Amino acid sequence: MKSLFTILLTLATFSLFSQSNFNGKAIYMSKTSMDMSRFDKMPEQRKKQMMARFKSFLEKTYTLSFNKTTSSFKEDVVLEGPGASGPSWGRSNGQGSIYKSLTDKKMIEDVEQFSKRFLVTETMEPLAWELGIETKKIGNYTCYKATLVKEDTKIDWGSMFSRRGNDQKKDSTKTKAAEPEKKLLNVTAWYTPQIPVSAGPDVYWGLLGLILELNAGRTTMLCTEVSISANEVLEIKEPTKGEKVSREEYTVIVKRKTEELKERFQGNGRRGRERRF
Repeated sequence: MKSLFTILLTLATFSLFSQSNFNGKAIYMSKTSMDMSRFDKMPEQRKKQMMARFKSFLEKTYTLSFNKTTSSFKEDVVLEGPGASGPSWGRSNGQGSIYKSLTDKKMIEDVEQFSKRFLVTETMEPLAWELGIETKKIGNYTCYKATLVKEDTKIDWGSMFSRRGNDQKKDSTKTKAAEPEKKLLNVTAWYTPQIPVSAGPDVYWGLLGLILELNAGRTTMLCTEVSISANEVLEIKEPTKGEKVSREEYTVIVKRKTEELKERFQGNGRRGRERRF
């Protein structure tokens, strides 16, 4: 039954592809919840204040521009008011984007990190989506469910501020530190064959229609607006400014810099406690 559903859906989708040119834009609202267990000893009032400061980091808006073969996913820039606070590394500088080309099977993440701009380039390997038969309505579109389990390579910025890191460091003097286990991420996508483009938010793609909702770990992205034109030609340019690195090279750079920041943060905390005594 599932195989028959997949075949029929594929035939219908390719039929639409052959008949129409699709250019469009989709707006996504993104919300990420924070693991508050690492702050379990913090007073509730302090927790609320901290969450208010992190709001710009945890709640964002993105625009996905797409046509048949290319797409660009970019964070919308929100100007902060006077006296705004929060982590500067959580804010967009208007440059970051994720570019995908189905023709070249190439994905480029244009990102500025640690005061340097990178073009993280990787080959678009097919994602191992499992197609379901569940449906739901998102706006006027009928969406189908797909699930995926993948390695979680996102930066855990919250761990920089956790005191548990100090405990782990003390324990490492007794036993040899083991290689960290790979974290797995459960992903659920809702896509609509009514917009037959293999595009989606963030790094996700490869389904038989535009992804309108995505749940990946603690992050949910929901499409709130779609505009499509069959007449205009939407130009989506490949990013070219920045240092070109592979995903593996970028991961090493981020890991090294993150450890440096973590050591600096924890060192400042220790010096502060020493001054109090």
